[in-house]
Amino acid sequence: MNPATHLLLGWSVASTFKINRRERAFVTIAGVIPDFDGAGILWDYITFDHYPSLYVKYHHVLGHNIGFCILLLLLTFAFTERRIITLILVFLSFHIHLLGDLAGSMGPDGYQWPVPYLLPFSYAWQLIWRGQWELNAWPNFAITIAAGLMMIYIAWKRGISPMELVSTKANNAFVVVLRNRFGKPLREKGGTNTLVQK
Repeated sequence: MNPATHLLLGWSVASTFKINRRERAFVTIAGVIPDFDGAGILWDYITFDHYPSLYVKYHHVLGHNIGFCILLLLLTFAFTERRIITLILVFLSFHIHLLGDLAGSMGPDGYQWPVPYLLPFSYAWQLIWRGQWELNAWPNFAITIAAGLMMIYIAWKRGISPMELVSTKANNAFVVVLRNRFGKPLREKGGTNTLVQK
């Protein structure tokens, strides 16, 4: 799946519980950051490497394993307040990323990216699903659209969106636009302001 889909899915997991903005950021990032291991493709293009060697060698390896998940959990434990629920959500968000990749990341050449789940402890278990669909197949588009619609609904209803990861001002402006277009949610009409606070 593409990083935008992973971001939306991670943020959907983050918004399921009433956790604070920083905790939502950790959960959202856990849903998208495993793909940092695909950044080698930039170097491959810069060096005009016709065979994307860094990308092929490290993508779905460095960030797609239990060792990287443990690192995320340790960082979450160190920098969040509601640790138990946030740790659970980070773990879930990370594994939804892996599940999405197992389901819908097949390349146009039919290559199915195996996930070396037990790294760095062992190469013994390579996860793969024979029913994997291509990256540009309709299920990926459907999942992205569904996650996008869910994000819009939650932003309208609760006053939070993925934009809060960058700027509370941008988040609040986005929510105001949605509420001006679709009306205020019922609990908002009573005077409760649910916009993100700095």
